[in-house]
Amino acid sequence: MAIKRTAIVLGGSGSVGTALLRELFDDADFEAVITLSRRSIPEAVAMARTTGRTLVEKLVPEMKPAPLAAATLDACRELDGDLVGFSVLGVGAGTAKLTLEEHRAVDVALNEAFARALRDSGKVRHLAFMSAAGADPTARATGSGAAGMSRYNRVKGESEAAVRASGPATVSVFRPAMIIGSRHTPWLLEKTLPLFSFITPAKYKSITVEQIAKAMIATAKHTPTTSAIYHYPEMMGLIAGARR
Repeated sequence: MAIKRTAIVLGGSGSVGTALLRELFDDADFEAVITLSRRSIPEAVAMARTTGRTLVEKLVPEMKPAPLAAATLDACRELDGDLVGFSVLGVGAGTAKLTLEEHRAVDVALNEAFARALRDSGKVRHLAFMSAAGADPTARATGSGAAGMSRYNRVKGESEAAVRASGPATVSVFRPAMIIGSRHTPWLLEKTLPLFSFITPAKYKSITVEQIAKAMIATAKHTPTTSAIYHYPEMMGLIAGARR
């Protein structure tokens, strides 16, 4: 008997989130998708209509930890079967303009609330969570908060720690470096970085939004027995394994 599988997604309106939703709707192993967002996501509605899949949009107009946790628990209660969590929520571009606490309020607090609610539902055993290469909770909290800088890495590391401490039994952490296809990645970098891939350390190689989505889904369909961190080489391995 085929497994009845439902995905519950936080961060579906971003570039990676859109790619993730597209892959989920195209995957016959997923019967339904739940999104948690401030407002309706037109792209998700259109994809669900085209593929004939079920989409449940849980709107959280006041995107703060308590309302998000309540909406997540409600969504979990309404569905049976195998429910798997995905979070690709993050500030994206503009982190350099935020204070440390403003950045933490999204990347750490909201992801922690989502992870905790998934665990508390008693229905979710696995969460696929997107972080970033270089994440380190011990990195310096001073200086610029721009992507790749110490303070940015600090927040990403803190978000990983919070999600793993509060979330379901197994948390798969994905750490992409430069993301190709993201609206936040400068086009010049997208074009030039792949040219230097032969000298780029494996874990820092650029990766597309579609590849991140495929790797995350691979762990959701074959839940690992333990939590783990996935950089570029491991993500490529997951994709290759899913093809076999």
